Amino acid sequence: MNMTLNDFAVGDCGRVLGFQSGGGAYRRKLLSMGLTPCVEIQVLRVAPLGDPVELRVRGTSLSLRRDEASVLEVERVG
Repeated sequence: MNMTLNDFAVGDCGRVLGFQSGGGAYRRKLLSMGLTPCVEIQVLRVAPLGDPVELRVRGTSLSLRRDEASVLEVERVG
């Protein structure tokens, strides 16, 4: 079963597997923000209305909109 970052809850940790097809525009943006395959991530916060999502990636925090997060394929770890 393929999971996207939208399936994660606050506190979940995971690893980036890749990107869903059709997400070419977001793919370059996510890669430039350090979301490369095999990198570990943690969901820190979700805004009250669900958008954006704050992540911890490579020791720094970044925020993604839900439509960007839906392109990112992940797996849970730990």
